Amino acid sequence: MKKSIILLCALLFSFVANAQDVDMQPLPHKVENLELRDLRNKPTKLPYYGEKNALIFYVDPDKHRQNHEFTVEIEENKRAAGPNIEGFGIINLKNTIFPNSIVRALARKRTEKNHATIITDPDCIVAKEWGLGDCNNYFIIMIVTKEGELVYCKKGELTKEDQEEFYKVVDKYR
Repeated sequence: MKKSIILLCALLFSFVANAQDVDMQPLPHKVENLELRDLRNKPTKLPYYGEKNALIFYVDPDKHRQNHEFTVEIEENKRAAGPNIEGFGIINLKNTIFPNSIVRALARKRTEKNHATIITDPDCIVAKEWGLGDCNNYFIIMIVTKEGELVYCKKGELTKEDQEEFYKVVDKYR
Protein backbone atom coordinates (compact mmCIF):
# COMPACT_ATOMS: atom_id res chain seq x y z
CA MET A 1 0.00 0.00 0.00
CA LYS A 2 2.77 2.42 0.94
CA LYS A 3 4.64 1.67 -2.30
CA SER A 4 1.47 2.31 -4.29
CA ILE A 5 1.01 5.70 -2.67
CA ILE A 6 4.65 6.63 -3.30
CA LEU A 7 4.37 5.52 -6.92
CA LEU A 8 1.13 7.48 -7.35
CA CYS A 9 2.73 10.59 -5.84
CA ALA A 10 5.76 10.22 -8.12
CA LEU A 11 3.53 9.91 -11.19
CA LEU A 12 1.45 12.90 -10.12
CA PHE A 13 4.58 15.00 -9.54
CA SER A 14 5.91 13.98 -12.95
CA PHE A 15 2.60 14.95 -14.57
CA VAL A 16 2.50 18.33 -12.84
CA ALA A 17 6.16 19.02 -13.65
CA ASN A 18 5.53 18.33 -17.34
CA ALA A 19 2.08 19.95 -17.51
CA GLN A 20 3.56 23.23 -18.72
CA ASP A 21 4.26 21.66 -22.11
CA VAL A 22 1.07 19.63 -22.53
CA ASP A 23 -0.69 22.43 -24.41
CA MET A 24 2.43 23.60 -26.25
CA GLN A 25 2.66 22.91 -29.98
CA PRO A 26 5.50 20.53 -30.90
CA LEU A 27 8.69 22.08 -32.28
CA PRO A 28 9.60 23.17 -34.83
CA HIS A 29 6.56 25.04 -36.10
CA LYS A 30 5.83 28.15 -38.12
CA VAL A 31 5.08 31.41 -36.29
CA GLU A 32 3.89 34.76 -37.59
CA ASN A 33 5.17 38.25 -36.93
CA LEU A 34 2.99 39.83 -34.28
CA GLU A 35 1.93 43.33 -33.36
CA LEU A 36 2.83 43.97 -29.74
CA ARG A 37 3.59 47.18 -27.82
CA ASP A 38 6.82 49.10 -27.34
CA LEU A 39 7.96 50.48 -24.00
CA ARG A 40 5.85 53.61 -24.56
CA ASN A 41 2.78 51.40 -25.19
CA LYS A 42 2.75 52.15 -28.93
CA PRO A 43 2.08 49.37 -31.49
CA THR A 44 5.19 47.65 -32.83
CA LYS A 45 6.10 44.50 -34.73
CA LEU A 46 8.76 42.00 -33.72
CA PRO A 47 12.19 43.37 -34.53
CA TYR A 48 14.30 41.53 -37.14
CA TYR A 49 11.43 39.20 -38.11
CA GLY A 50 12.22 37.76 -41.53
CA GLU A 51 15.61 39.49 -41.60
CA LYS A 52 17.63 37.59 -39.02
CA ASN A 53 17.28 34.66 -36.68
CA ALA A 54 15.92 35.86 -33.35
CA LEU A 55 16.91 34.88 -29.82
CA ILE A 56 13.90 35.89 -27.76
CA PHE A 57 13.62 36.14 -23.99
CA TYR A 58 9.89 36.04 -23.16
CA VAL A 59 9.72 37.06 -19.53
CA ASP A 60 7.05 37.17 -16.86
CA PRO A 61 8.11 40.16 -14.70
CA ASP A 62 7.23 38.15 -11.59
CA LYS A 63 9.96 35.64 -12.55
CA HIS A 64 12.50 37.90 -14.22
CA ARG A 65 15.34 36.38 -12.15
CA GLN A 66 14.84 32.85 -13.51
CA ASN A 67 17.88 32.06 -15.66
CA HIS A 68 19.59 35.29 -14.60
CA GLU A 69 23.02 33.68 -14.27
CA PHE A 70 22.62 31.93 -17.61
CA THR A 71 21.54 35.09 -19.45
CA VAL A 72 24.53 36.95 -17.98
CA GLU A 73 26.73 34.08 -19.18
CA ILE A 74 25.23 34.30 -22.68
CA GLU A 75 25.89 38.03 -22.73
CA GLU A 76 29.46 37.75 -21.46
CA ASN A 77 30.64 34.77 -23.53
CA LYS A 78 28.90 36.03 -26.70
CA ARG A 79 28.19 32.43 -27.78
CA ALA A 80 24.72 33.48 -28.91
CA ALA A 81 26.02 36.47 -30.87
CA GLY A 82 26.71 36.52 -34.58
CA PRO A 83 25.93 38.27 -37.84
CA ASN A 84 22.82 36.14 -38.46
CA ILE A 85 21.13 36.42 -35.06
CA GLU A 86 19.73 39.21 -32.93
CA GLY A 87 18.44 38.98 -29.39
CA PHE A 88 15.63 40.90 -27.77
CA GLY A 89 13.19 40.67 -24.89
CA ILE A 90 9.44 40.52 -24.72
CA ILE A 91 7.82 41.26 -21.38
CA ASN A 92 4.67 39.22 -20.73
CA LEU A 93 2.46 41.78 -18.98
CA LYS A 94 -0.75 39.73 -18.81
CA ASN A 95 -0.22 37.82 -15.57
CA THR A 96 2.08 40.07 -13.59
CA ILE A 97 1.12 41.50 -10.23
CA PHE A 98 2.82 44.79 -11.18
CA PRO A 99 1.08 47.63 -13.02
CA ASN A 100 2.02 47.59 -16.72
CA SER A 101 3.02 51.25 -16.67
CA ILE A 102 5.52 50.60 -13.86
CA VAL A 103 7.01 47.58 -15.66
CA ARG A 104 7.38 49.60 -18.87
CA ALA A 105 8.98 52.53 -16.99
CA LEU A 106 11.49 50.23 -15.30
CA ALA A 107 12.30 48.56 -18.61
CA ARG A 108 12.81 51.96 -20.30
CA LYS A 109 15.22 52.96 -17.55
CA ARG A 110 17.16 49.72 -17.91
CA THR A 111 17.34 49.92 -21.70
CA GLU A 112 18.78 53.42 -21.46
CA LYS A 113 21.79 51.81 -19.78
CA ASN A 114 22.19 48.55 -21.70
CA HIS A 115 20.60 49.54 -25.06
CA ALA A 116 18.69 46.26 -25.22
CA THR A 117 15.63 45.92 -27.40
CA ILE A 118 12.57 45.17 -25.30
CA ILE A 119 8.92 45.16 -26.28
CA THR A 120 5.81 44.16 -24.34
CA ASP A 121 2.99 41.67 -24.71
CA PRO A 122 -0.03 42.96 -22.76
CA ASP A 123 -2.37 40.05 -23.56
CA CYS A 124 -0.24 36.87 -23.93
CA ILE A 125 -0.46 37.29 -27.70
CA VAL A 126 2.87 35.50 -28.22
CA ALA A 127 1.81 32.54 -26.08
CA LYS A 128 -1.58 32.22 -27.82
CA GLU A 129 -0.53 32.84 -31.41
CA TRP A 130 2.66 30.78 -31.25
CA GLY A 131 1.14 27.84 -29.37
CA LEU A 132 3.37 28.13 -26.31
CA GLY A 133 0.80 26.99 -23.76
CA ASP A 134 0.93 28.38 -20.23
CA CYS A 135 3.58 31.10 -19.90
CA ASN A 136 2.57 32.46 -16.50
CA ASN A 137 5.47 32.51 -14.02
CA TYR A 138 8.06 31.48 -16.61
CA PHE A 139 11.16 32.97 -18.13
CA ILE A 140 11.13 31.49 -21.64
CA ILE A 141 14.01 31.33 -24.08
CA MET A 142 13.14 30.90 -27.77
CA ILE A 143 14.86 30.88 -31.12
CA VAL A 144 12.88 31.83 -34.21
CA THR A 145 14.55 31.46 -37.60
CA LYS A 146 14.47 34.23 -40.18
CA GLU A 147 12.08 31.98 -42.09
CA GLY A 148 9.62 32.31 -39.20
CA GLU A 149 10.03 28.90 -37.61
CA LEU A 150 10.12 28.44 -33.84
CA VAL A 151 12.92 25.89 -33.43
CA TYR A 152 13.74 26.20 -29.73
CA CYS A 153 11.61 26.97 -26.67
CA LYS A 154 12.38 26.27 -23.01
CA LYS A 155 10.32 27.43 -20.06
CA GLY A 156 11.49 28.07 -16.53
CA GLU A 157 14.88 27.50 -14.94
CA LEU A 158 17.24 25.81 -17.37
CA THR A 159 19.28 22.86 -16.15
CA LYS A 160 22.92 22.44 -17.20
CA GLU A 161 21.71 19.92 -19.79
CA ASP A 162 19.16 22.46 -21.10
CA GLN A 163 21.91 25.08 -21.33
CA GLU A 164 24.15 22.72 -23.32
CA GLU A 165 21.22 21.95 -25.64
CA PHE A 166 20.61 25.69 -26.07
CA TYR A 167 24.21 26.28 -27.16
CA LYS A 168 24.02 23.42 -29.68
CA VAL A 169 20.87 24.89 -31.21
CA VAL A 170 21.96 28.54 -31.19
CA ASP A 171 25.30 27.64 -32.84
CA LYS A 172 23.33 26.65 -35.97
CA TYR A 173 21.73 30.09 -36.27
CA ARG A 174 24.50 32.53 -35.34
